[in-house]
Amino acid sequence: MKHAIILAAGEGRRMRPLTNTRPKPLIKVGGKSLLERHIEGLSAAGFTDIVVNASYFASQIVDVCHDRQFGDARVTVVVEETPLETAGGIVNALPLLGECPFAVVNGDVYADFPFARLQALDLQEDLAHLVMVPNPAHHPVGDFVLEQGRLLALGQSRVTYAGLSVMSPELFDGIRPGKTALRPLLDTAITQARLSGQLWGGLWSDVGTPARLRALENKLDQ
Repeated sequence: MKHAIILAAGEGRRMRPLTNTRPKPLIKVGGKSLLERHIEGLSAAGFTDIVVNASYFASQIVDVCHDRQFGDARVTVVVEETPLETAGGIVNALPLLGECPFAVVNGDVYADFPFARLQALDLQEDLAHLVMVPNPAHHPVGDFVLEQGRLLALGQSRVTYAGLSVMSPELFDGIRPGKTALRPLLDTAITQARLSGQLWGGLWSDVGTPARLRALENKLDQ
């Protein structure tokens, strides 16, 4: 697996005032932006073709991606004039992601998850594989049930999607260009028994608010 996409088009309204002048993926954690951390991690893991979608303050993301070298990786920015949501952004970038499964990384999460695990993953017949984490305080109900490596819609032990995954282009078959949410596609994959997952218990944060950013910085300082 050589291709990956970093989702960096969101406006980050809950992160204001920090996002009044910059996109959320360019907020720094431990002296380095989330976006740079993701690109460096993907490049070190062996991903050679990395796509970044951008919309809000897109020119800043273009500058970061084009002003420096990230190992042997080629970084391409796809600018969305209007944000297309998660699935819509991926569909818009599909021509750059090849015909094989690719990694998907949310640009506003921090994780010490080793991207090499995504790079080595074999989906087999699955449409996607999601990295899950224990439910954080701000999302106590979780997203899916994880049982023996399979993701289900119903059950007791729900966990939260970490914003890290591997997806097959087949997941987006029949989706027209435009604004499209990801969750309905994942729900359909569940009904087909083609959605797998794994639980990650390491450091992870959805850096969605200034308070969560401060909490993450405190953890990193310990």
